Amino acid sequence: MMRCAILDDYQGVALSLADWSAVEARSYRERFASIGELAEAIGDCEIVVAMRERTPFPAELFERLPALRLLITSGMRNASIDLKAAAAHGVTVCGTGSSATPPAELTWALILGLARGLLPETAAMRSDGPWQQTVGLDLNGAVLGLLGVGKIGSQVARVGRAFGMDVVGWSPNLTAERAEAAGVRLAPSKEALLREADVVSLHLVVGEGTRGLLGAAELALMRPTAYLVNTSRSALVDQDALVEALRAGTIAGAGLDVFDEEPLPPGHPFRTLPTVLATPHLGYVTLGNYRTYFGEAVADIDAFLAGAPVRVLAGPKELP
Repeated sequence: MMRCAILDDYQGVALSLADWSAVEARSYRERFASIGELAEAIGDCEIVVAMRERTPFPAELFERLPALRLLITSGMRNASIDLKAAAAHGVTVCGTGSSATPPAELTWALILGLARGLLPETAAMRSDGPWQQTVGLDLNGAVLGLLGVGKIGSQVARVGRAFGMDVVGWSPNLTAERAEAAGVRLAPSKEALLREADVVSLHLVVGEGTRGLLGAAELALMRPTAYLVNTSRSALVDQDALVEALRAGTIAGAGLDVFDEEPLPPGHPFRTLPTVLATPHLGYVTLGNYRTYFGEAVADIDAFLAGAPVRVLAGPKELP
């Protein structure tokens, strides 16, 4: 029976959400400090299941895993896996389905939490502190600026319109036709969107045209009463510039679910700044999504063992 390692199972739920009886499966809740530690732990495994982009798979790691034959990622895209290196080492890489709804829902949890001051107000309630200390932002009539109007951004837009917000969008590739189809007013430029939005929310993939999309100069364009929400990728925003903007109060606050280093180190400013509402990368972490991830991971394994892999992202020319 083949051995299977399930990585980054933070909640320890993977084995209970699917039938892994076709393999000898073991899950790891901990993060490994180095490629060497990871390779030593899973070096005997022919199959590995990776959760999103929590653990990178560079060429060096494939070199240290000669037994590996099948790598499965949750979702159908994983920028942390070197697909060319996988194929070169004879490893088949498969994906799973994934819903865009959970990150859209979390985006709204962060927006609402920021707009109504839930962080300071609930902290005061728990500590017998002052009764009412913030004045909330009215979402009705406010401007919601979306940097990215794809699968997730368009869902966020629909909720914004339901709240009565004026939804404006921009991305490097957003056309007037696509904006209209999503019910979004197309901003003439990124800068124009930042100047007028009361809430700016990011929903883009990281690439040459989007990495560092918001730096100090862009953040300075935002209103001092505006909020920034990022449930997409931390690399879209210059993290040092964001910390400085929050410390200086040039923006009102930030809702963050993604970080350059995860888990976020103890004492990091995003853990302590009073205007930051932060969650530990929960965007896709829902029961429905996990059932899809692990259920389809098992289906990927079954198909691979039967010699007919499905949802293949990369692989050798000759499959088992």
